[in-house]
Amino acid sequence: MLKKLWLVFAQAVTILLALLFTFATLRPEWLPQRWVRERPPLSAPAPGATVEPAAGDSAPATGTAAGRVTPILSYSEGARRATAAVVNIYTMKTARVPQDHPLLGDPLFRRYFGDQFGDRQQANSLGSGVIVSADGYVLTNHHVVEGADEIEVLLADGSRGRARVVGTDPETDLAVLRIDLSDLPAIAFGNADAARVGDVVLAVGNPFGVGQTVTMGIISALGRTQLGINTFENFIQTDAAINPGNSGGALVDTEGRLLGINTAIYSRTGGSLGIGFAIPASTARQVMEQIVATGSVTRGYIGVEPQDLTPELAEAFKLPRKDGAIIAGVMRNGPADRAGVKVGDILVEVEGQPVTNTATMLNVIAQLKPGSTARFRFVRDSSTIEIPIRIGKRPKPGAPRE
Repeated sequence: MLKKLWLVFAQAVTILLALLFTFATLRPEWLPQRWVRERPPLSAPAPGATVEPAAGDSAPATGTAAGRVTPILSYSEGARRATAAVVNIYTMKTARVPQDHPLLGDPLFRRYFGDQFGDRQQANSLGSGVIVSADGYVLTNHHVVEGADEIEVLLADGSRGRARVVGTDPETDLAVLRIDLSDLPAIAFGNADAARVGDVVLAVGNPFGVGQTVTMGIISALGRTQLGINTFENFIQTDAAINPGNSGGALVDTEGRLLGINTAIYSRTGGSLGIGFAIPASTARQVMEQIVATGSVTRGYIGVEPQDLTPELAEAFKLPRKDGAIIAGVMRNGPADRAGVKVGDILVEVEGQPVTNTATMLNVIAQLKPGSTARFRFVRDSSTIEIPIRIGKRPKPGAPRE
């Protein structure tokens, strides 16, 4: 008897499940809404139909008027805005044959090249740049145009123009060019200081000379320093593919606003390994404005040789702090020497800004105006002292400096 009842129960459950499956597939509106799993639309809306996006959806969407909207993620609009302002840069260098070159006495060489061994033009470099003003100013890297005799710029619309160097700043690896064209599509500057790790970014440039290319990634890290690339470093790190030829191109947000100038990659093969570095747009803008105004960049200088104060060094010398910049050398008759700074002093603060390492120190001092007097706080013999220093002008690269 019990066995017969169990068999009837099992058959009833099977029939109910079959009915439920049939209704959920063919007539889901007959079932309570909480039993129905929302499905993506099976077709696009009819022409002219208005589809309201689901709550929280901000991306463009498609779907049926009766069904739930499925968002489609695209960065095409941001890419369109950015690519119009990114240019390809081609440089030419003059190669001279040395007068004492051994081939000059070779009859076969003289037969083909004659007695006139004048300048020989060679296509030397490919890079990228970013139009930052409608009247023709272009931002790029210093190393892209370094030593170039001729510079040609190819715009996104196919037009070409000669460019001249307005000024360069090797210590940040930035350069400003000017092309004699008007009504150019200038890029909009974004707020690089508000960028966060994980933000989606696009890299635009001319990798390997194949033509304008857009790649996508995220911001992997911020404030990268001590990489040995530039004197002043504060890089945005990204995994957006950056390759040779991208240098000087734009790193932009999803709205096409400039966040940085692509500068370098970490690579053992010459290709992208997902570690690229860009100079923040805020730094690029400051350098650009000085170059446009004066033709060069002026920075503060006090004439010291700093060294990072590591926890190991602090422990070895029984120093009272584990962060800051220890003064390892003082230039004779320099601003710091005249103010009374001594070797072994630990710089911990400049004008109220804390100094944690040499990179911070260089950046803070560089922003000080030459000729002004700034308050420097040091730790000396376990005591904190404040020394006013009259700021000097930082020498050009190659000259003695801190």
